[in-house]
Amino acid sequence: MPQFDYFVVFAEMRTGSNLLEANLNAFESFECHGEAFNPAFIGYPNRTEILGITQAMREGDPARLIDTIKTQSTGMGGFRFFHDHDLRALEIATADPRCAKIILTRNPAESYVSWKIAQETGQWKLTNVKRRKEAKARFDAAEFEDHIARLQTFQVFLMNTLQKTGQTAFYLDYEDLNNLEVMNGLARFLGSDERLEALDDKLKIQNPQTLEDKVANFDEMTAALAGIDRFNLTRTPNFEPRRGAAVPAHVVGVKAPLLFMPIRSGPEDEVRRWLAALDGTTHDALYTNLNQKLLRQWQHGTPGHRSFTVLRHPLARAHTAFCTRILSRGPGCLGEIRRILRNFHKLPIPGPGPDETYDRRAHHTAFTAFLQFLKANLRGQTSVRVDANWATQSAVLQGMAQVCLPDLILREDEMQLHLGALAKQVGYPGATPIEAAPKDTPFALADIYDDTLEALAADIYQRDYEAFGFGAWKA
Repeated sequence: MPQFDYFVVFAEMRTGSNLLEANLNAFESFECHGEAFNPAFIGYPNRTEILGITQAMREGDPARLIDTIKTQSTGMGGFRFFHDHDLRALEIATADPRCAKIILTRNPAESYVSWKIAQETGQWKLTNVKRRKEAKARFDAAEFEDHIARLQTFQVFLMNTLQKTGQTAFYLDYEDLNNLEVMNGLARFLGSDERLEALDDKLKIQNPQTLEDKVANFDEMTAALAGIDRFNLTRTPNFEPRRGAAVPAHVVGVKAPLLFMPIRSGPEDEVRRWLAALDGTTHDALYTNLNQKLLRQWQHGTPGHRSFTVLRHPLARAHTAFCTRILSRGPGCLGEIRRILRNFHKLPIPGPGPDETYDRRAHHTAFTAFLQFLKANLRGQTSVRVDANWATQSAVLQGMAQVCLPDLILREDEMQLHLGALAKQVGYPGATPIEAAPKDTPFALADIYDDTLEALAADIYQRDYEAFGFGAWKA
């Protein structure tokens, strides 16, 4: 039984997809139907249908066109797909292991320049060299960065989707399109025994010159490209597991149309008490333990609602997590993780908890060791889970975004001002000022703070420092 029922060529404008389609259609085994899901037309400009399916019919039911291409093509049917084509078709094709994936790429600078020249000349295909129109591209740095970002985003999506579904693809570069052996290898990948003796030669290369000869402001282009991190050398590695939305931890006011989306080891209790005080009640009366359905019902039934969260400085947050979840043996202590940190990671904390012998120096040493553990933990180098109490706030917010984004992100040192303004906006002009969080015990961060701790935190939580603009901690 053949492995595939149909194929899709994932490409972009000016990557050579027309030439690849011509090569595929040179085989009797295959029939490629152009850009079948281009929003502006169906298959090719000025065409009205593919195998009897009109553009209007495709818009109403993209799966019908895919089924038609699969069952009524001459040989194995397929189509070309670009990043801005119908995403409904993308979802169908990528999830289907019976769909062969062909991924065509080209040097993005080359494809961008080719696109600019085609825009200038209006010539998108060339079959007769005598009719070739000539022009030079003008490089636009901002436009190019946007161009390359779209390409990379789509390529990463394709790669991750194939990984998650256990599929593979046949990868082609622009230069492969004139390689007869590679094209015959593609036919073999698609399950055909047919082999070509020669490639289609109707389409001609439109702009065979070097980039320097094709770009009017080549010096500007060179300077701009020097500032683009092509290999992502400055990327902050991220091995932290993705987090869930944590909807049950969200809190809504009794009457106040406010949704508090807490971040663990932040000023949770203080914000809860402030939110409860708006309606003259206690924090126990606030609505929590929601699920996604109840949250959406509350949002639908509460017009004008606002949602917010509060960030804490990464070093202060790590210190709170250490004091309340690891050092202490009281309520909220992560007992099993505490045991592992003491026994396996040799965290220098007393088994029964802090006593009179546990002084400021011991606390600095223990907290430093905890930060060193966090560095390994957040980089996926330990067997201990990345707990919500010390996960990066960036990851926590990304998890929240799967269901609901806070429309206001505050910093702890600014919440007195901004929460008062928020309360006023939703009809509570006389809101009680929020309490400052109490100092950590048995020692406050100010008691042990130094440049070494700050440098460790900045290394561990680089994502948060960069994303939220945190500077050095201030008492």
